[in-house]
Amino acid sequence: MTETRRKTYTSTEVKRRYNAKVYTQISVSVPKEMAAAFKAKCLETGIQQAEVIKAAIEKFLAEKAK
Repeated sequence: MTETRRKTYTSTEVKRRYNAKVYTQISVSVPKEMAAAFKAKCLETGIQQAEVIKAAIEKFLAEKAK
């Protein structure tokens, strides 16, 4: 008989605290059509939305540093 582990909230809580300490959430409002096209393009290409946004921020910061 296989033993199933009981889910605990400890791991989730630890991850939540770590993320709160290390990351900041950025929110942006865009037209619905743009958001839908962005989500579809990410899905189509297999790229995560956060990846695209991080790359854009990195590019912007590199340009401003010049």
